[in-house]
Amino acid sequence: MPKRQPLPIVGQPQPERADAARNRQKIIEVAARIIDDRGAEQLSLDEVAREACVGVGTVYRRFGDRSGLVYALLDERERRFQQAFLSGPPPIGPGAPPADRVRAFLPALVDRVVDQLDMFLLLESGDGKSRYGGPYRVHHTHLATLLAQAKPGCDPHFLADALLAPLNASLICFQRDERGMTVDDIKRGFATLAEAVTS
Repeated sequence: MPKRQPLPIVGQPQPERADAARNRQKIIEVAARIIDDRGAEQLSLDEVAREACVGVGTVYRRFGDRSGLVYALLDERERRFQQAFLSGPPPIGPGAPPADRVRAFLPALVDRVVDQLDMFLLLESGDGKSRYGGPYRVHHTHLATLLAQAKPGCDPHFLADALLAPLNASLICFQRDERGMTVDDIKRGFATLAEAVTS
């Protein structure tokens, strides 16, 4: 009987050769520096390759496109966030009632997006596949699972999309910059929304 391969853990990096790991780290460091120095909108894979002293093909093979590179830049903090809601302490982690976990998850996700706002803005500027893949897919699956437990009989996938739709970097920027809302105001709004949906 063939040996079963273990399933990958969400966000867990795949094994790679030492030289590939070095190149990956150089590329990520250069990309992060470009974003810090010039802003996320200036991120170009060709320029990253030049400044990292690797071939352009290396960058494209490793990351695919700009969204792939942004996912890599988001990866470490995203893994910590996922660990918090998958196995951390309640109320965001297991051990609290599902409705309480939803109410804790949405404000925590606001903090997560604000923490790397420029990166999330870049993801949102991509196509639907990049915008609704990666972190969004994991957040949606988690939220839909909790909603199915908290509100039996609901359409948890639709409700998860509905709760996540206003939780995007563009709207958070607008609320903060144009409406004068603080991050705490936005988090309170999401807590109220979660309360209304899960009650």
